[in-house]
Amino acid sequence: MHKVDIAIVGGGMVGLTLASQLADSPFSVALISQQPLQSPVPDTPQLRVSAINEANRTMLEHAGAWQRMPAERVSPYQQMTVWDQDSFGQIDFSCADTQTPQLGHIIENQVLTNALAQQVESQSNVSGVQAGILKVLAGEHETMLMLDNDDVVACKLLVGADGANSFVRKQAAFPITFRDYGQSAIVATVRSDAPHNRVARQVFTPDGPLALLPLSDPHLCSIVWSQTTQVANALYNLSDDAFSHALTAACGSVLGVSALASERQMFGLTMRYARQWTKDGLVIIGDAAHTIHPLAGQGANLGMQDAVALAEHLHALHQQGKSIARYRYLRPFERARKTEAMKMVAAMDGFKTLFNGNNPLKKMIRGAGLLATDNLPSVKRQFISQAMGF
Repeated sequence: MHKVDIAIVGGGMVGLTLASQLADSPFSVALISQQPLQSPVPDTPQLRVSAINEANRTMLEHAGAWQRMPAERVSPYQQMTVWDQDSFGQIDFSCADTQTPQLGHIIENQVLTNALAQQVESQSNVSGVQAGILKVLAGEHETMLMLDNDDVVACKLLVGADGANSFVRKQAAFPITFRDYGQSAIVATVRSDAPHNRVARQVFTPDGPLALLPLSDPHLCSIVWSQTTQVANALYNLSDDAFSHALTAACGSVLGVSALASERQMFGLTMRYARQWTKDGLVIIGDAAHTIHPLAGQGANLGMQDAVALAEHLHALHQQGKSIARYRYLRPFERARKTEAMKMVAAMDGFKTLFNGNNPLKKMIRGAGLLATDNLPSVKRQFISQAMGF
């Protein structure tokens, strides 16, 4: 039997972030993942990327993970342009408005995960366990995890950071609010005639948003094209040339002709929100607790901040001589992060509702709102501050 203070289930960026934030703690940690913590990264950009905000960049730098990422796989962006395809509205955000070097960075998920894994593997208080969980046995003072490699891990606190279909959440029987957005997202890498100039772009079409996220190559962008499921299926089944023509038309040829430079992947979009995040001996974070629409690129940032907040809370409980596993002491963390998650869920729902469809009144409101925001520096700075995670 392997006894630890904290067992983290999930070797993605959220679970690894939590482990990295416990580096200077007295806690012994087991990080349990069915997959290896690191995977080789090909020379060409991978399809799944995240827009990491400045708050999380600072956190990753302090943790020692930021420095472990190859510079050529980390793409800063200094400007963000958002417009409505069917109205006159447009808004531009610039790092000049915030007096910072950049607004954020586009990073391939595996590149970030590998860097976090390298950092965590250097920590003496963390042991990695590559295995699946067969059964969770919750006792009064500790939780036993029966693994599929015949090992047993006993912990005071079990943390579920194991994604949207969380095994830990299901074992805890935490109820969730679930809603299909009625959209699917297509991700791919595209090559454009004109350079992106480190500008992140997003256009709202009647059937959903299209994001063009700049990569290190000045002519390569990662796209996240969210459309109604019917439209997304039709786009996904187009030939490469026809898809490229449709993409170029959707973004108004803002970068000239944009052509596919990779395969395409598509996945459905669903909102999930766990109505309970913790109980004695157990807590969930990241996608295990919430999933949101990708239109603002905040899903990864929200999950990583869950991990940071939980680590800070556990540090504080230890300093106060309180149990890290009792529900009454974990409840303040749950309240704070549920509030942040619900605010983000509501904001994404609001944006999706406002920018969907061709209703003339909605188009007028959208155009006027974007123009007004673009011309109100104080409001604009508030939007930028929120997007940067501050």
